[in-house]
Amino acid sequence: MCKKNNFPRLNLPECSLEVRPDEDSRRGGLEVYDALRRRWVALTPEEWVRQNFVSFLCGSRGFPAALMGNEVELKLNGTSRRCDTVVFTRGLKPLCIVEYKAPHIAITQKVFDQIARYNSVLLARYLIVSNGLHHYCCRFKGDSYVFLRDVPAFAEMCDQNM
Repeated sequence: MCKKNNFPRLNLPECSLEVRPDEDSRRGGLEVYDALRRRWVALTPEEWVRQNFVSFLCGSRGFPAALMGNEVELKLNGTSRRCDTVVFTRGLKPLCIVEYKAPHIAITQKVFDQIARYNSVLLARYLIVSNGLHHYCCRFKGDSYVFLRDVPAFAEMCDQNM
């Protein structure tokens, strides 16, 4: 294990991540093991938020890792895009899209516009945006989004989805 002190403490429960020096010593950075992608990836500030948030969803909100994917590709207006994390129902329909930003990046309307564009393709019921310090969750209801006070548990999202 390597020190992760270059990354800020987040507004999430502490978690244990597998971190190692980047195998390409010329880069001099760190890598983190992404269990969802089953591979080592560069530990950037955004990746730090992603790994901590996925741990929070699985550990504190009961999200099954088997129903989650990181860097899920989609086609938007003929262009390939990648959703940071997509959570699926047990029937493998998109339930929730999560967009991450580095802790120093403010959550703005532009970020919500980005995730809403992704959702025009996936039609997920929930959207979450987080920079690790601030988290916003909303539920698609009718033709608008309703912001929630907290991120619901997976079971609650599925119950609401019925």
